Amino acid sequence: MGFLSRLKNGLARTRQSLVGRLEALAGRASCVDEELLEELEALLVQADVGAATAASLVEELRRAVGGRAAGPAEVKARLRERLLARLGPDGRTVNLDGQPAVVLVVGVNGTGKTTTVAKLAHLWRQDGKRVLVAAADTFRAAGIEQLEIWARRAGVEVVKQREGADPAAVAFDAVQAARARRADVVIVDTAGRLHTKKNLMEELAKIRRVVAREVPGAPHEVLLVLDATTGQNAVNQARLFLEAAGVTGIVLTKLDGTARGGIVVAIQEQLGIPVKFVGVGEDLEDLQPFDPARFVEALFD
Repeated sequence: MGFLSRLKNGLARTRQSLVGRLEALAGRASCVDEELLEELEALLVQADVGAATAASLVEELRRAVGGRAAGPAEVKARLRERLLARLGPDGRTVNLDGQPAVVLVVGVNGTGKTTTVAKLAHLWRQDGKRVLVAAADTFRAAGIEQLEIWARRAGVEVVKQREGADPAAVAFDAVQAARARRADVVIVDTAGRLHTKKNLMEELAKIRRVVAREVPGAPHEVLLVLDATTGQNAVNQARLFLEAAGVTGIVLTKLDGTARGGIVVAIQEQLGIPVKFVGVGEDLEDLQPFDPARFVEALFD
């Protein structure tokens, strides 16, 4: 099954709760009146596009078809058009131009961060790149072992130290190993302990300084992993990491486990950070670059 099919399957719950109920609403209304628009706004909020974005989308729909007869097909088409306009028509580029390129993967524990590291490694290996993974989440119980298991599945090597080691030292070793082994990309798995927020942010800042000293322009990407099932809480998490970690893109996981896939739109609107990858399952192939056109197609078709 291709990724578009998996994405459509993954978005089934969101599609049913948003598009399916929208079709039912528009199908029984004689025109796009205020009652219908209010119900549509509630549906958008429930799908986690965000209250302000929902109000804006409904206002645009009001101007386009408000007060006149419009069937479900037209209402759907208008909403689809406006969502795509907000997300942008193109995919998001990823900067892997360094020698080696250094990618930090950040986020709170439980979002799928470590498995995302392996999935990114697998994806870039498929593109012909040699990838190393740095086990810099050194304080989480069994964190290094979990990464090693996933790295074996992805067919990539892990650079590690003992449990409790300095994460920046692990990142340093990984960069040196990448040079020695002529690797193209180093992916650094970092800690995600929000209950020690100050220490965590200092730790991330130190890793950034170390890799920047070793490789010009590093880190080339800082990817924040967010769990789609947490809805607006994911946006709040992103704000915590934005300043300290210098996030360049979002990896949105577990889209298959939620009816609130509109969080993709909320992230773009509220934070201005591009969603660069989306995940819809546990297999290595279930993480792919985010394509707004394919996302909207999967949501509406």
